[in-house]
Amino acid sequence: MDSDSKIYVSGHRGLVGSAIVENLKTKGYSNIITASKSELDLTNQLQVEEFFQQYTPEYVFLAAAKVGGIVANRDYPGDFIRDNLLIQTNVIDAAYRSGVKKLLFLGSSCIYPKFPKIPITEDQLLSGYLEPTNDAYAIAKIAGLRMCKAYQQQYGFNAISLMPTNLYGPRDNFNPETSHVIPSIMLKVHNAKHNNDPYIECWGDGSPLREFLHVDDFSEACYTCMLDYNDEQFINIGSSTDISIKDLTEIIVKTVGYTGEVRWDTTKPNGTPRKLMDSSKISSLGWSPKINLEDGLEKTYKWFKENYQ
Repeated sequence: MDSDSKIYVSGHRGLVGSAIVENLKTKGYSNIITASKSELDLTNQLQVEEFFQQYTPEYVFLAAAKVGGIVANRDYPGDFIRDNLLIQTNVIDAAYRSGVKKLLFLGSSCIYPKFPKIPITEDQLLSGYLEPTNDAYAIAKIAGLRMCKAYQQQYGFNAISLMPTNLYGPRDNFNPETSHVIPSIMLKVHNAKHNNDPYIECWGDGSPLREFLHVDDFSEACYTCMLDYNDEQFINIGSSTDISIKDLTEIIVKTVGYTGEVRWDTTKPNGTPRKLMDSSKISSLGWSPKINLEDGLEKTYKWFKENYQ
């Protein structure tokens, strides 16, 4: 990519898309194309085709998706599979047909089986049953990465796929109904502190192990792969370390400064017991995460206080 290359970043107001835009700007890229939902409905095939014909981007970061936490995935599986299939199908096909040089598609680590071998290597895709609480979202993402591979194989279209671990950071979604684990817990702890509540209640027993990566580290991985990775095989992007939800909650409690009790509702589901990915492929390209979890949570909470109060 040249500094004046036309680069389309979909989902530019979201957690990942906004981080990619900021990273590109800091590196001197000046021709970044974005469109809000009101300007472009990515689930509408005709609108997407017209957008690509009008703006003719050379590179595409497909960061737009319908995303949510365990509650949203459980309650709205139809929305998750429909909207994500439409978004990625429309954008990937329009990018190919309009002559885009390279497209980067973002998947999710939930594509892997509920009980994978740890660390999770890319070849474990479809080797077992998915976690049922988010299988609709996972199946949509699997279809997207397979579409990229198929377009590489049949058309020679340079479409690559990245599988990020659990991401967090500034501009995350703090809606209690749709947020992922870190913003969900952070919001709950913050509100409990503000309201002087004696305790908070969290789902499950706190035992599941999860891997987390700050979104700024992930945006740098996206940039690295857009420059240097061209294989049809999707590639894992993670921190290579994991932590229990219980320990994570304790760090967030300390970060927020909450002094109440944490109670665990064991009648609620835990989800997949452990998800730690093998990120050796991205490491071989010279990328490694720079932001540790404690510092990343501090930065995230600082942003939250500045934007949600």
